[in-house]
Amino acid sequence: MDDKKKFLYIFLFFAFFYFLPVDSLRISNAAIEALAMTHEYAREHVLLCLVPAFFIAGAISVFVSQQSVMKYLGTGAKKIVAYSVAAVSGTILAVCSCTVLPLFAGIYTRGAGLGPASAFLYSGPAINVLAIILTARVLGLEMGIARAVGAIAFSVIIGVSMAFIFRHEERKRQAGFAVMEEDDSGRPLWKTVWHMASMVVFLVFANWAVPKIPVGFWASAYSAKWYIAGAALVSVAVSTALWFTKEERQEWRDSTWGYALQVLPLLFGGVLVAGFLLGRPGHEALIPGHWVASLVGGNSLFANFFASLSGAFMYFATLTEVPILQGLLGAGMGKGPALALLLAGPALSLPNMLVIRSVIGTKKTLVYISLVVVLSTMAGTLFGGITG
Repeated sequence: MDDKKKFLYIFLFFAFFYFLPVDSLRISNAAIEALAMTHEYAREHVLLCLVPAFFIAGAISVFVSQQSVMKYLGTGAKKIVAYSVAAVSGTILAVCSCTVLPLFAGIYTRGAGLGPASAFLYSGPAINVLAIILTARVLGLEMGIARAVGAIAFSVIIGVSMAFIFRHEERKRQAGFAVMEEDDSGRPLWKTVWHMASMVVFLVFANWAVPKIPVGFWASAYSAKWYIAGAALVSVAVSTALWFTKEERQEWRDSTWGYALQVLPLLFGGVLVAGFLLGRPGHEALIPGHWVASLVGGNSLFANFFASLSGAFMYFATLTEVPILQGLLGAGMGKGPALALLLAGPALSLPNMLVIRSVIGTKKTLVYISLVVVLSTMAGTLFGGITG
């Protein structure tokens, strides 16, 4: 960063705080919400969500051979295989828009094509089976079906579109992976798979939410979550000690630490800003909640676009989007804008955008955001027109 940019940032920072009307009750509430949201994020999403995700991303970079990533997710892979693997992987993980980031960075820097990596980036938080079931249960079957169909279709459309738009740049990037190192660890593939799967199982079950449907598989899984997560953690510890050398473990720690340093500052900065502007569900911050509610009534193109755009900048923890939408629908939100927000909100957030930019650059990030917002707007408008 040159001196002019540094001075500009310093000046803007100074001007913001110089003219900030700190005596305003709304500003005070916004500041409280910024701290409260960051506090909530730190307590609920870092230790059990992000930390395991950093370790998984580090393991991908160190233990998963570049040949494997290129074989299944590279630009040379069969498209039906690459996009199926990306979508299914995201569905299994069922993480929020922030937890998916280190995993996305891991596969992208390891050689995954931009298209499959983008599909994975969207599918992780968007195609959450439990969230879709909860949507159908709380917001209606038609909304649940529309969300499921839209999210699955979007993951492929966004991935294919990103790959096509940046095909020339991707060709040059993939050329850098053309000469791939051989996997000379001498370790059977099943050991690496077991190790990675154990970490994924821990991530999934350690974050298994209290089921809104208190019967069936979800309730049973919740009652056993800590037994399963504990067994998975023991499996990770034992397999790490037995199957990997001291040098490999050190390289894994270094890679994990690198992802943490890249992602955490941007995430916490983004959460602070999002809290200051929008606040937590049910709490007022700088932007009044009734403004948002009044702008998303009916089924106009603007209402759907505004719902998509505002959802893209808001932060939704996993499953929280459903009760939020329930409240907004009660306040007069149209069904089309509700679907638009469901398709854009969980997959994007301001913190998420900042980290994506650090991985793939500003231009690709803007195109990715635009695709999510435009597709969500179109889906919401169509759905609103059909359902009336």
